[in-house]
Amino acid sequence: MFMLTETGTFAQEIKKSRFVAFAGPVATEEEAKAFVAAHGDPAATHNCWAYRIGPRVRFHDDGEVGGTAGKPILQVIEGQELDHAVVLVTRYYGGILLGTGGLVRAYGGTASECVKRLERGPIILRIRFSISCDFNDMAVLKSRLLPLPGLTLESEAYEAEGAVLFFSIPGDAFPPVQEFIRDLTRGRAEAKREA
Repeated sequence: MFMLTETGTFAQEIKKSRFVAFAGPVATEEEAKAFVAAHGDPAATHNCWAYRIGPRVRFHDDGEVGGTAGKPILQVIEGQELDHAVVLVTRYYGGILLGTGGLVRAYGGTASECVKRLERGPIILRIRFSISCDFNDMAVLKSRLLPLPGLTLESEAYEAEGAVLFFSIPGDAFPPVQEFIRDLTRGRAEAKREA
């Protein structure tokens, strides 16, 4: 599986209807919905879309004949082995009916041309983990961990005895960071993988 590393667009005219595709990477369903809202045109005849984020797949025909727009867009995403991707195809009706086969080819073809032109890369799975520590270790941990490449401090919570820090990191970097934390705190703090 791959993910898009950039956002792009492609437009074409088919029997006087204009089809405009937008595609890009997304991390969550909320990001996919925001992408569709940001790129969709309320003045257009149809704004059809699909996305895949891990096991979650969704598509929408926006008034076109069922299965002629969103599903072909989703088939492009799956056929090009993309994950964490969203594709929107907007149609401006030109007065000539395309029929169900024509709609499938128009939406699927426009989505495919858009996606083919974009850069992609391997999916890097991230691991979320937490560290429970006392306040003395917290300052040391943050100052030594935050400069590490790919590591992100997502949040922190405070308790009477100390703090809980929540991080994410590329999966292959987790074991050495876990050992680094143990060494840094002389075993007082440990990275626990979150579900």
